[in-house]
Amino acid sequence: MSTSQCPKKTCVVSDCNIIFFVPFSACSAKVGKTSLIMSLVSEEFPDEVPLRAEEITIPADVTPERVPTHIVDYSEAEQSDEQLYQEISKANVICIVYSVNNKKSIEKVTSHWIPLINDRTDKDSRVPLILVGNKSDLVEHSSMETILPIMNQYQDIETCVECSAKNLKNISELFYYAQKAVLHPTGPLYCPEEKELKPSCIKSLTRIFKVSDLDNDGILNDNELNFFQRTCFNTPLAPQALEDVKNVVRRNMADGVQDNGLSLKGFLFLHTLFIQRGRHETTWTVLRRFGYDDDLELTQEYLFPMIKMPPDCTTELNHNAYLFLQSVFDKHDKDRDCALSPEEVKDLFKVFPYMPWGPDVNHTVCTNEQGWITYQGYLSQWTLTTYLDVQRSLEYLGYLGYSIIYEQESQAAAITVTRNKRIDLQKKQTQRSVFRCNVLGGRGSGKSAFLQAFLGKNLQGQRRIRDDHKSFYAISTTYVYGQEKYLLLHEVMPDFDFLSEADLACDVVCLVYDVNNPGSFEYCAKVYKYFIDSKTPCVVIAAKSDLHEVRQHHSLSPHEFCRKHKLHPPQPFTCSTAEAPSKDIYTRLTTMAMYPHARLRCMCASNRCTYCLCQNLLKLELLRSIKAQLRRVLFNRHMAQADLKNSTFWLRASVGATVFAVLGFAMYRALLKQR
Repeated sequence: MSTSQCPKKTCVVSDCNIIFFVPFSACSAKVGKTSLIMSLVSEEFPDEVPLRAEEITIPADVTPERVPTHIVDYSEAEQSDEQLYQEISKANVICIVYSVNNKKSIEKVTSHWIPLINDRTDKDSRVPLILVGNKSDLVEHSSMETILPIMNQYQDIETCVECSAKNLKNISELFYYAQKAVLHPTGPLYCPEEKELKPSCIKSLTRIFKVSDLDNDGILNDNELNFFQRTCFNTPLAPQALEDVKNVVRRNMADGVQDNGLSLKGFLFLHTLFIQRGRHETTWTVLRRFGYDDDLELTQEYLFPMIKMPPDCTTELNHNAYLFLQSVFDKHDKDRDCALSPEEVKDLFKVFPYMPWGPDVNHTVCTNEQGWITYQGYLSQWTLTTYLDVQRSLEYLGYLGYSIIYEQESQAAAITVTRNKRIDLQKKQTQRSVFRCNVLGGRGSGKSAFLQAFLGKNLQGQRRIRDDHKSFYAISTTYVYGQEKYLLLHEVMPDFDFLSEADLACDVVCLVYDVNNPGSFEYCAKVYKYFIDSKTPCVVIAAKSDLHEVRQHHSLSPHEFCRKHKLHPPQPFTCSTAEAPSKDIYTRLTTMAMYPHARLRCMCASNRCTYCLCQNLLKLELLRSIKAQLRRVLFNRHMAQADLKNSTFWLRASVGATVFAVLGFAMYRALLKQR
C-alpha cells in the first residue's frame, strides 16, 4: 500500500475521505479560524468573514497526499454542543486554532478544548490534534516557547504550525500537516515521553526485519537492504548512500552494524530516527507495504486476498509457492539435517502472531527418528492446509511475506485452482497433484493404524502417540508411473445413520474392517450404500491380517460381498511389522484416484492371485528363452524350405493362429472367472 492511499480505517465519510475539523469558538476571542479556511480555498484574504464557513470538499488531485479532504468549521454562535460532539466523533484530525497574540486563547487550548475532545473520544483511538497559531503577522515573537510544554504534556498533539491567514503564510503547510497526521500518525509508532518506539511498532518492524532477512543470519546485508529499499520505495540505494546509512547507525549504536550489515537494533534505531526527525511517512510506507493498517494490524485485504473457488474444484500450491516454501525451510534448517527441530519450528513461526502448528502435525506428516518434521513432511503439511482450508494457507503465506519476496500482487498468485472433477472424468485424465482418500470403518477396525502406517510408523511406534496428539489426517507422497503425487488420508468417524458431504467428497474410499472381529465388516457393508451408485472407486481393507481371520456376521463374506459389487478382493494389511509397513497399497490407492475410469486388473499385495501367477509365468526367463528358440527355428525353416511360400502353408498357419488365439482368450476368461 503506497503512502498516497488512505486506509479504510480512517475513511469515515466515504471511501478515502478525511475530515478536517476546526472547532474553536468565534465568539469571545476571534482567532481567525474561518479566515484560515477561506484563505486556503480562495488563496487570498477575505474582506468579509462569516461566523462559520460551509463544509468544503477539496478534490484529491489538488492535495499533496492525493486524498479527498472535507473541511468542517464550527461556531458556538450558530451550532449547539450536540452538533459539536457529532463533528468530533466523525473527525479524523482536529485543528485547534488559537491566536498567537492572545494568551487567553492559548490557555483555553488546555483548559477547555483538549479535555472536551478527550472526553468525547475513546482512549485507545484518540484523534490526532494539530495546534494552529494564527495571526503570526501581528507579532514579532513566536508562541512556540509557550506551546512546547503543552505538546509534551499531550501525546495526541501531532505538531504545531504558526501561520497567517492575512498574508497566506504556512496556510498550505497547515493542511499538509493535518493530512499527514491522518495518513502518517505518530501515536501508534512513537511514545514522546519515553522517546522510543511503542511495543506494537517494534513487533511489526521486527517481523518486517525477519521477513527481509532472506538468509536468517540476523543481519541485513547489502543485497537484502537493497531488496528491502526497492520493495518499499521502488528504487535501490546507491553504494555510497548505503554506507552513509550504516555510518549513521555506527555513530549512535555500538551493535547496530555487525559484519557490515544492519542488525535488528540498528534497523529499529533508523526508524526511531526517522520519526524523531518528522519523517513518519518513511516508517508508514514500510509498514503499509508489508500489509499493516493504522492500528499496526495486518489488514484483511493483505491476509485474505480474493480467490475464486468454483464448486467441485480443489486448491493446490503451484510451483513458485513450493520454491518459496523450500527457501523458507532452508532458511531455518540451520543444522542442514533436512528436518526442523522444535527450536527451528519456533524460529520459523516467529513472524506469526500465534503458533499455527500443534503437536498433531507430527503425526500428520512424515518425521525422522527423533520425531522432527522432515522436509517432505513440511511440504506435505502446507499441501494439506491449502487443500483443506485455502484461506488459512493464504493467511500463513501472508505472514511469511510471499507476495513481497516474490513481488506478487497477493498470496493468491501462489494458489492453483484445479478444474472441475467432472471434466477430469469426461476427459479421463487429470492435472491434479493432491488426491483425497476417506478411510471409513467401525471403531477399533484399524483406521488410525492405517493412516500412521502411511507415514512409515509400525504398530510399536504408533503406541507411543498420546491420545491428545492424534490426528485424523495423514498426507505424504506416492509415485504413480514416475509422477510424484500427494495422497491425503482422512479418517472418518463412524456414524451408522449419517455421512456428511465432506465424508463423501473424495477421490477414493477405503472401507476398513478387522479380520479378527466378527462384527467389524458389518459397518463396511452398511456404509457402502453411500458409494454404490457413485463413480468413486472403493477398496476394502482387511486390517490386522497378521491375526487369525474369523467368519464375519454379515450375510455375505467380505470376498463374496466384493465379488457381488464388482470390487477388488479385500486387501490384507498389517502394520505389526519390525520394519516400516509396506506402501504398495497407498500407491494403488493413488492410482485408482488418478484413474477412476480404469479398473485395475489386480490389487494383490502377495502376488498369489491367478492374474499375478499368469503374469509371473509369462515373465519367466525360461519361457522367454523357449519363445526365442521357437522363433529362431521357424525362421530357419522358412529360409531352408521353399515350399513354405505356397498358399496351402499360409492357410494352415492362419487357421492354427486363429485357433490358438481363441483358446488363449477362453483360458484367460476362465482364469478371471475363477479369480
